[in-house]
Amino acid sequence: MTDKELKHLLESNAKTVQAMLDEMAEARQERQELREGMLQIQNAVAQLTNIQERITNLLISLDGDRPTILKKLSALETKLDQLLQQNPTDELG
Repeated sequence: MTDKELKHLLESNAKTVQAMLDEMAEARQERQELREGMLQIQNAVAQLTNIQERITNLLISLDGDRPTILKKLSALETKLDQLLQQNPTDELG
């Protein structure tokens, strides 16, 4: 192999190695971007889970308050019935 051919082979190999290194760097960058994207998705899922738990707790709280509200409404209805029975000739409107 002549010096010129050897030099050409070395240059070709150097270009190939540089291209491989460039591809590796790009792949590394893409993997880093994917990791960051996955972290963002995980954070969003955690936030959605937290919101879902809060909504569930709120609904449970509302269900817990429902009997109290119904009791108060029932007491008001009973009181109104009593008042109407005491004054049957009076009209409310």
